[in-house]
Amino acid sequence: MNSLTTRNKMFDDFFRNMDTGFFVKPLHGDALPSPANIKMDVKETDKDFTLVAEMPGVSKDDIHVSVDGHVVTLSAEVKQVDAQAKDDERTLRCERYFGSVSRSVGLPVDVNPSTTTAKYENGVLTLVLPKLVNSGSTRVKVE
Repeated sequence: MNSLTTRNKMFDDFFRNMDTGFFVKPLHGDALPSPANIKMDVKETDKDFTLVAEMPGVSKDDIHVSVDGHVVTLSAEVKQVDAQAKDDERTLRCERYFGSVSRSVGLPVDVNPSTTTAKYENGVLTLVLPKLVNSGSTRVKVE
């Protein structure tokens, strides 16, 4: 009789662990921006780092890149606006959203911001981040 009164724990866990907005989809376009929407690849050579970030649907003018030592931060303003109604149409519902997304990555060594280059093409941002050569560093002899 005990097995009849208990439910399957796996079934209960499945619905308990679901996000409350799982079944609610946006009525318009893509989901709101989140840092996970910026997919990054970072590669290293002896001289520099190359960071490639996917930022589809973002205007080049709305992308901001900042370098602070070894931390590189990408941020973007995301704008999604519906097409305007024509003269012979009646607008029943018009939806749009504006949002921002930002993501930072820490690199193993400092980056030279003055020689960093950025290129944005077809929704992909490519940064070439030269390593900062610290020629003023010397070893101190301990006596």
